[in-house]
Amino acid sequence: MKENVLDVLMYLFQNYMDSEAEVKPTKESLAVELAAVGFHHTEIGKALDWLEGLVILQQSKPWQFPVTNSSIRIFTLQEKEKLDTECQGLLLFLERVGVLDPMTRELVIDRVMALEAEDFDLEQLKWVILMVLSHQPGHEAAYVWMEDFIFDEIGDFLH
Repeated sequence: MKENVLDVLMYLFQNYMDSEAEVKPTKESLAVELAAVGFHHTEIGKALDWLEGLVILQQSKPWQFPVTNSSIRIFTLQEKEKLDTECQGLLLFLERVGVLDPMTRELVIDRVMALEAEDFDLEQLKWVILMVLSHQPGHEAAYVWMEDFIFDEIGDFLH
């Protein structure tokens, strides 16, 4: 089984993050379940650390800064290596239509850069965006829009 951290995160997202369960599983119980379904303990640890990093960033809100409509985000060389022009274009589009704001955009970029994936693509970016938005209070409409965007494309592909 050749899974990466994003596969573990997607499993967690699809099975836990989107549910309204009153009792949230512990980090330890998640690790046991993930190992039971076949994920490697190294990837499990990295995925749980990734989620913890997201929570820490959201609580500290390091990217609260004034932004004007004419502001342009310049990607670093490392970001350009991970995010191809198609991925950069999606981020720009989502910001222009109001799905992402500057803070959520920076959270997405940070979480992408925290992944060790060598071949990062547009579909993976969409899932990272959805995961970030699912943890953002006040961004429920953006989350629903992004969820529709992802699943409508999958539905169109299947028909």
